[in-house]
Amino acid sequence: MHKIITMSIEVKEISKFYGEQKALNNVSFSLKKGEVVGFLGPNGAGKSTMMKILTGYIPQTEGVAKVTSFDVSTDILKVQQNVGYLPEHNPQYLDMYVKEYLSFVAGTYGTSKDRVDEVIEQTGITPEKSKKISQLSKGYRQRIGLAAALIHNPEVLILDEPTTGLDPNQLVQIRNLIKEVGKEKTVLLSTHIMQEVEEMCSRVIIINKGEIVLDSPTSELSKLTKSNIVHVEFDSEVTEQLLKKINGVRKVQQVGKAWELTSNASDDLRPKLFEFAVENKVKVLEVGQREQNLEGLFREITKK
Repeated sequence: MHKIITMSIEVKEISKFYGEQKALNNVSFSLKKGEVVGFLGPNGAGKSTMMKILTGYIPQTEGVAKVTSFDVSTDILKVQQNVGYLPEHNPQYLDMYVKEYLSFVAGTYGTSKDRVDEVIEQTGITPEKSKKISQLSKGYRQRIGLAAALIHNPEVLILDEPTTGLDPNQLVQIRNLIKEVGKEKTVLLSTHIMQEVEEMCSRVIIINKGEIVLDSPTSELSKLTKSNIVHVEFDSEVTEQLLKKINGVRKVQQVGKAWELTSNASDDLRPKLFEFAVENKVKVLEVGQREQNLEGLFREITKK
């Protein structure tokens, strides 16, 4: 007997128009419980619009979206009870104290006061809980926004740029928190920091000009890359024009005293580089090859 997999988020053929401008065009995807999914795209690609539709902040023009099986158009209160949302511009009452504000948010969901203390500890804001929000750094305000999203223990978390303004130590802490939360909840997060996706997410969806252009497990991304990059340093000066003549080289970029040469994924430039060195009477001091990372793949896909 097959186990039935229920989807935490289902998006079917969603389109959104602002006047004559089409922000989303026939977007479809679904997320299973326990997935942490990176939602990527250039500015204006439609990420925030999609997230606002899923949280019931704005209606779609066409299509159907469901969160924990509740339709965002007809069961909005049920959707909001099951979703924790951290918007990109995190609105807060700056004159309220941290614990006071979180208690207020908990009250709107009918959540117990004990839960307030739990999320304060969970998000690492205990040292600041008695301060006014206006006194806090941007990083701590972001943590408070995450605490507010978690306060009612939702099944789904939708996070729009959740690590904005965090210092390196806070980044690690919040990343770990999101990964921990993702063991039990479904997390959809947008970010411009590719390293975050590679570290936190089991899957990546890339949207460009309102359409999904990639939907893949992060473990499979290396198979999708169409480029290899070779880093090479010679003992003497060589010119960009000479390097471009090497068979298979698509792009040449100087990095300090070294060079980065881009080729198709099927091409290994290293043997050709040693031949090049012999022909041009230079020595190779260092050479290394790496596959194009998510950032390069993102640029390649979204420039098309």
